[in-house]
Amino acid sequence: MALLGIDTGGTFTDFILFREGKLITHKVLSTPKAPEQAILRGIEELQLDTAELSIVHGSTVATNALLEGKGVTTAYITNFGLGDVLSIGRQTRRELYNLQPEKHSPPVAKEYCLETGGRISATAEVIEPLTQAHLDKLALQLKKLSPVAVAINLLFSYLDDDAEKRIANSIPDSIFVSRSSEVLAEYKEYERGIATWLNSYVGPLVQDYLKRLQNALPEVAISVMQSAGGTIAAELAGQQAVHMLLSGPAGGLAAARYMGDITSQQRLLTFDMGGTSTDVAMIDGDLQLSSESKIAGYPVAIPMVDMHTIGAGGGSIASIDAGGLLQVGPESAGADPGPACYGKGGIGEIMAATVTDANLVLGRLRADAFLGGGMTLDLAAAKQAIKPIADKLKLSIEDAAAGIISIANEHMAHALRVMSVQRGINPVELSLVSFGGAGGLHVCALADALTMRQAMVPRYAGVLSALGMLVAPRARQLSQTFTHLLNELTTEEIEHHFSRLYQQGLSALKEEGVAEKDIISEYSLDCRYLGQSYFLNVKWQNIETAIREFQLLHAKRYGHDLELDVELVNIRVSLKSKASEIKLPAMNQEIEGTLAYTTLYGIEEDAPIYHRDELTCGQKIIGPALIIETVSTTYLAPGWSCEVDKSACLLLNKF
Repeated sequence: MALLGIDTGGTFTDFILFREGKLITHKVLSTPKAPEQAILRGIEELQLDTAELSIVHGSTVATNALLEGKGVTTAYITNFGLGDVLSIGRQTRRELYNLQPEKHSPPVAKEYCLETGGRISATAEVIEPLTQAHLDKLALQLKKLSPVAVAINLLFSYLDDDAEKRIANSIPDSIFVSRSSEVLAEYKEYERGIATWLNSYVGPLVQDYLKRLQNALPEVAISVMQSAGGTIAAELAGQQAVHMLLSGPAGGLAAARYMGDITSQQRLLTFDMGGTSTDVAMIDGDLQLSSESKIAGYPVAIPMVDMHTIGAGGGSIASIDAGGLLQVGPESAGADPGPACYGKGGIGEIMAATVTDANLVLGRLRADAFLGGGMTLDLAAAKQAIKPIADKLKLSIEDAAAGIISIANEHMAHALRVMSVQRGINPVELSLVSFGGAGGLHVCALADALTMRQAMVPRYAGVLSALGMLVAPRARQLSQTFTHLLNELTTEEIEHHFSRLYQQGLSALKEEGVAEKDIISEYSLDCRYLGQSYFLNVKWQNIETAIREFQLLHAKRYGHDLELDVELVNIRVSLKSKASEIKLPAMNQEIEGTLAYTTLYGIEEDAPIYHRDELTCGQKIIGPALIIETVSTTYLAPGWSCEVDKSACLLLNKF
């Protein structure tokens, strides 16, 4: 069986094929309006027999629908008096000191917010029963509104989900339904409601897309990457669409951790620079998860890889603002029309300048070696795109290109500081890991900006997210609110709830063919001091250890601990299968020497060009130099050297 990892990005769709001990990489331009077309094209170009193919896929369908506000019409059902919860939110303003803030539409229009019975108390006592009259009224309202999807969020449904189930069972099968007790069985009705609404808002789009892909590849077993770094069968993914909002980036982090293990580097600061955006994260032994992420301004309380995303990529557009200053991003040229140097503009058309165009003008990209020679870049078009900017700034085209790169680098450096310095972590203690199609062009500059002394460009860095699809395990993340003072509980009570969640996850993984003996489980608790609003997560051993670990973590995070009782908020269970055993192919053992020399902006002597496939274990390179490969290019800046390790990763060091 051949394994194919696929990462659908905003500009390129990346492929990495593992078959008979060999890995083959490939890229095609994405087709955002119908992502499956790029996938089918890539499979055709790789000449694959679909009868012997298994796919693990990272999809941007859910993310793009949310960011662009193009989800489906969704009705929101809640208890009487709570129809405005999603609109009111936490009553916080996005711009605290703006006296004339921009108005934002509520997630769900007022007429689509429906109220009904079925209310219970914080102790699961029925306050207002759900009657047949309530169900009949909802049926009439839904018939009139004709929504594509419905989100059900009743108060304290995580304690008793009977009313939510009855409502869901009364809704026609043609309507996509999400229940809050199934999507996020945790307290905080606003966050739970947003997660449930998001699941319904993008769920039908994800389902339709995956069905199109499955129909086009009926013989292929397809799995999908989820936001927490584990995979799920495609036929189940649509119903849990909210878990796919960071599908692609999670694959990159799974592969970065895999490469870190191979190179014995456990503490990593990663940046994944693609064509549209850059994702920044930290790995400290394992992937860091967060239940406090935000996407498009909405809180997403389901477990997701903890990362910071900015609109800075190879396709980020450069422009001059009203004040005459150079700006880069967040707008992107995407895959269509793409950077000017892709040559997809009309004859004589002056296209917007992008970061990729600037790198080409500076000599850091080879026009004749892009995608292994499969795509030739147009240097003249890149210069033509940058010239209007250069003229306005009264600079040469090359100097303007250097300015574009400098600003893009500063945006990414700031994002890296958010994930390290602003969290009290000295980046000098970490190794910077770059991947994505454009990451290697900027790795040295970003390491310099953070005074970091070492960096790594992994093997297959240009398609690392696709590799992550292959090394990620099948997984489930389950949680349940269970609020009690820890010192008033027994170990048996807590482990009873853990066991119930474990059985749910076990049942789900067994349906996907995972044997119980191959499952690794982890239990943890969300804890806080009594009276606090926020919590910290600690691994479960026993009650005494949990209290002590929470106090130590609180002191480390906030600089103090308190003489207060510790309260349990949520219990969490993580189940993971053993990942596929992917072993990187052996390296080339014969040195072929440099391919050629090239001129680089700002460097007097010509710099050597190396082909990465021809490097050998232990080979050392002194910058400046270019290291080119089919799916990306690494610019080794002056003052930096690199050594090729046994896994073919480039280990960079400042000298």
